Amino acid sequence: MHTRMYVNGAWCPSARGQCLAVINPHTEELICEVSAGDAGDVDTAVAAAAAAFAAWSHSSGAQRAGYLRAIALGVEQQKDALAHLQSLNGGKPLAESAMDVADVIATFNYYAELAEQLDATAEQTVVLPSADFQASYSREPCGVVALIVPWNFPMVTTAWKLAPALAAGCTVVLKPSEVTPLPELALAAIIDAAGLPPGVFNVVPGTGTAVGEPLCTHPLVSKLSFTGSNAVGSLVMQAAAGSVKGVSLELGGKSPILVCADADMDLALSLVLGDPFDSRTQMGPLVSQLQYERVMRSIAYGLDEGLELVTGGHRVPGMACGYFVAPTIFHNVPVQSVLWREEIFGPVLCVRSFSGDAEALALANDSAFGLVATVVTADPVRAKWLARELQVGLVWINAPQVILPQTAWGA
Repeated sequence: MHTRMYVNGAWCPSARGQCLAVINPHTEELICEVSAGDAGDVDTAVAAAAAAFAAWSHSSGAQRAGYLRAIALGVEQQKDALAHLQSLNGGKPLAESAMDVADVIATFNYYAELAEQLDATAEQTVVLPSADFQASYSREPCGVVALIVPWNFPMVTTAWKLAPALAAGCTVVLKPSEVTPLPELALAAIIDAAGLPPGVFNVVPGTGTAVGEPLCTHPLVSKLSFTGSNAVGSLVMQAAAGSVKGVSLELGGKSPILVCADADMDLALSLVLGDPFDSRTQMGPLVSQLQYERVMRSIAYGLDEGLELVTGGHRVPGMACGYFVAPTIFHNVPVQSVLWREEIFGPVLCVRSFSGDAEALALANDSAFGLVATVVTADPVRAKWLARELQVGLVWINAPQVILPQTAWGA
């Protein structure tokens, strides 16, 4: 298990020797400590990425595709161990972690194909209205890219960002979540074994303040990709504005599920809570003590608002350890309620009845978010119509939340 930073092709401690405690959310026990960087470590990593950019950006798409496929193969060869590590560090059920690892493999292979296509489309002729001039355009990598990823999809969100960045010829500095750094460090080891040139990919664990903020403001970082909350995303954009960086944000969601009267209730409901390594488990613990406290505060807020609590609202009885919150349902939640409008990131469901599809769409689309949605109905025509009318980036119909790299994600 790697617990150090990965910078310029080498495993190294943080310059000042700081560490982060990594906790198993199921047992609340210490797994290990990992090196935690600061602005100085960020500067070292960015300098390494900047130095590697010239050679990497001039490699062919076919060469980069070879590395991406080698990474995919490395993940495939270690898929069981990586799924186990995901569940150990993040608390996900093992079956879901296995799906995540499969997504990582598919993503690197998908962008390998796109990297190969770059060689044929590197320079395109522009048709002009005058024969006196000739023009062309080319696709070029933007430079050093900083990637800041969350705790809910370790390795997956990284793959979504890292694979296209490498395919395009960019070099990368990655900040994993301080809560779930172990899968990202395991991925770094696979990338190292694939022979990626030193400096092309670097990992600096640490907090948002110590590592994330210096990445956002670093003058040698040309592009920033962040996944997280709306509030932090706003701060990231403000920080990046000082040096006029390109910014891509994938922020929060309050994703609706429309359960119609003819829906299969077993498909719409039926989650089993428990040990992530028990094959019967469909939902594990929350990822950390901090997240547990946040979710419990949201529940307390709903009770203070006088919302109708149907079930849950407390720690799971009989579980002496682990950050478990009992599945919680509030019924007839007013649309102006904080619980209805804001992301909770925990097993808290706010329910409202609807008398027709128009009302359901109005409720679902009255949101500050537009990430994804789910429709559960036995009528395929109705399902497709509802999907078209939902103002979100991706709609699942009678399906679990499976993500494929060929599809879009979010709005």
